[in-house]
Amino acid sequence: MTAQVSSDVPSCEVTHPSQSEKLSQYLETVLPVEKAQRMAEFFSFLGDPNRLRILSLLAKQELCVCDLAASLNMSESAVSHQLRNLRTMRLVGYQKRGRKVFYHLADHHVLELYQAVADHLDGKCS
Repeated sequence: MTAQVSSDVPSCEVTHPSQSEKLSQYLETVLPVEKAQRMAEFFSFLGDPNRLRILSLLAKQELCVCDLAASLNMSESAVSHQLRNLRTMRLVGYQKRGRKVFYHLADHHVLELYQAVADHLDGKCS
């Protein structure tokens, strides 16, 4: 079975030698399939609104489960479940203080990724 190209989509029927040379240079830097798969899984994981809401609060300050649950109108067990998933993906870390556990974004990359997506959706350009 061959894929049909829609007549609405422009296609190129001529090989451009100058572009072919540039393209061959770029092919060396194309994202490997395995890494592309891992990145797709990562972004799919972030597709959960509750996880993003938790990250949005942790982008401002570190919080304990009970404060996150109250702020998000979620049960503590639901928040704990999402935090466990976020920890598995290395997006959040935690620190014990006495009997409480405070969660925070794992590192500056998580904050930068969160902020970049938020800015993009708000139409802010850098």
